[in-house]
Amino acid sequence: MEINDCAFPLLKGIVTTDSAAVGFKDADYALLVGSKPRGKGQERADLIKDNGKIFVDVGKAINDNASRNIKVLVVGNPANTNCLIAAHYAKDIPAKNFTAMTRLDHDRALYQLANKTGSSVTDIKKLGIWGNHSPTMYPDLTNTTVKGKLIAPTLDHAWIDTFFNPKVGKRGAEIIDARGSSSAASAGNAAISHIRDWALGSHGEWVSMGVPSDGSYNVPKGLIFSFPVTTKGGDYHIVQGLKVDEYSQKKIDITTKELLEERQCVEALLK
Repeated sequence: MEINDCAFPLLKGIVTTDSAAVGFKDADYALLVGSKPRGKGQERADLIKDNGKIFVDVGKAINDNASRNIKVLVVGNPANTNCLIAAHYAKDIPAKNFTAMTRLDHDRALYQLANKTGSSVTDIKKLGIWGNHSPTMYPDLTNTTVKGKLIAPTLDHAWIDTFFNPKVGKRGAEIIDARGSSSAASAGNAAISHIRDWALGSHGEWVSMGVPSDGSYNVPKGLIFSFPVTTKGGDYHIVQGLKVDEYSQKKIDITTKELLEERQCVEALLK
């Protein structure tokens, strides 16, 4: 009723259903938010087995009913591994059409950096999130500029390592502590931004998306991994040629290890 009352000019109709076959029929875009949410004090690892089974059925339903060109965004956590499972069971859909949301981490990092530097988020360019949508993900400031100038050399490394990185990585838990449930409005906004940029292009700007690795930066192929990307013409492209220093490599290795462990947890579902 409220969606109708928003009078959106592009809204032509609403189908409400508990049938996955009906819901995914000829879908061009799918935002998969349906997973068991993380509760207060609960670790991400606790969610993996419960949610993995959900995404087996979702992947099959997409495969059997959706458009062959469907673009899928997995929001429900653990998003990267849920995305891996859904893509595995949608065997007739290109794996590159399945993505996981790390745009929320990207936006969280933008805010923290803008707040630190007294700038606007629109002044910040070339920020990227690497890895898992979890506290291990790495918000990389190596190439980031604020008002056209590299910002990392002007920041205290201790602030980056002991405040910025954990603040961004654990922001979800902070939100849960504050409101008693997972991020809602900010996650919804990030999902909109992810799909908008994927569909309409990022116009050369870096954004962060969890995508199937093609082996770039020695990330194991097929792992759903967040990279800095640009988008154009309905496709995304991992930013290439970046120099990864020792500090960044250690951070990337940590989040890669976690994703490999998550994949091992659901190995039985990927046969």
